[in-house]
Amino acid sequence: MKRVVVGLSGGVDSSVAAYLLQKQGYEVIGLFMKNWHDDSVTISNECPWLEDSNDALLVAEKLGIPFQTVDLSEQYKEKIVDYMFNEYEKGRTPNPDVLCNREIKFDVFMKIALSLGADYVATGHYCQKSEIEVDGKPMYQLIAGADTNKDQSYFLCQLSQEQLAKSLFPIGALTKPEVREIAAEMDLVTAEKKDSQGLCFIGKVRLPEFLQQKLQPKDGKIVQIDKNDPIYNIEKSNSLVSEEELKIEAKKRDYLPTMGKVVGKHQGAHYFTVGQRKGLNVGGTTDPLFIIATDVETNTIYTGLTSMHPGLFKKALFIEQSEVHWIRTDKTLKVGETMDVMARIRYRQPLQKATLHQFEHGMYVSFEEPQSAITEGQFTAWYFDNELVGSGVIS
Repeated sequence: MKRVVVGLSGGVDSSVAAYLLQKQGYEVIGLFMKNWHDDSVTISNECPWLEDSNDALLVAEKLGIPFQTVDLSEQYKEKIVDYMFNEYEKGRTPNPDVLCNREIKFDVFMKIALSLGADYVATGHYCQKSEIEVDGKPMYQLIAGADTNKDQSYFLCQLSQEQLAKSLFPIGALTKPEVREIAAEMDLVTAEKKDSQGLCFIGKVRLPEFLQQKLQPKDGKIVQIDKNDPIYNIEKSNSLVSEEELKIEAKKRDYLPTMGKVVGKHQGAHYFTVGQRKGLNVGGTTDPLFIIATDVETNTIYTGLTSMHPGLFKKALFIEQSEVHWIRTDKTLKVGETMDVMARIRYRQPLQKATLHQFEHGMYVSFEEPQSAITEGQFTAWYFDNELVGSGVIS
């Protein structure tokens, strides 16, 4: 009998995952990860992890499976929280959920599970796994969840073949309503529970306050750039084939405070991200202002009117070679090769037509349509149909 450790988060998805595995004849163990101690920055008064671990325990009791809690807050702080502060300090916007899966759930947590004699680790992610043979060896595929509305393959875009080999995603072929229905039929305490929001396992965290613990506020200017500014008139070629053309298109635009008018003040450029419109507190503009760039060196935020401002759009992005990651290792591009894919630059974005261009020092991704708010530090993931084949950090 194969043994599976399920990461029970206290939510409905992992509860149903545990039940389905049990029904399939696995020996199931429930494990709750505690990743956070500091309650001073969570928004709600109730302590989220306490309530969640309690729900996870009740589900385990209902299913009659062994349950224990593991405290991973040390590793979480070191691998996720410190990384986030570092990224924000550099003016990049990290994605803690992608990291949490790569570094915590499918690494630290997986090692604990395997030490308990588990054959697999299972989670309540909406994604699927299949297996093909390449050169006589098994190769695992990460496939989008059947519920297109809930597909979470993007959050697993940094997993490796070794991690996928040991992973199970029992609810990947179901839709969210079907999952809730099963939970209700089984009378699981989590059946009606709202989906968790906010940082992976920290509960609802107020990001600015969370950041302020490390990053000191400092006053800076908010500058508005006109959509007809000459910076947008650089000669652009439509081909985007040569490394030089791609480089020009992917490069950060060099804004200077003198290029626009000062429309307000802010508390620190590192608290803001490209594409953001809330939290600027600038009044009196005809249309909403969107952040088109932040500069942590000069502590300046650059903004433009409307979501169609040219400062928001780019047709290409760059990924440093060390941050190019292939799940399907057999598809890895050689220098000089290109590949047509479907790609997304954020979790909820519909897939976009794109081309990968592999060069010696890294990879360019060029898009058929200009993309809004390509954000440094976020992940871009590329797909063949509904299979996620690789990903990388936008540089």
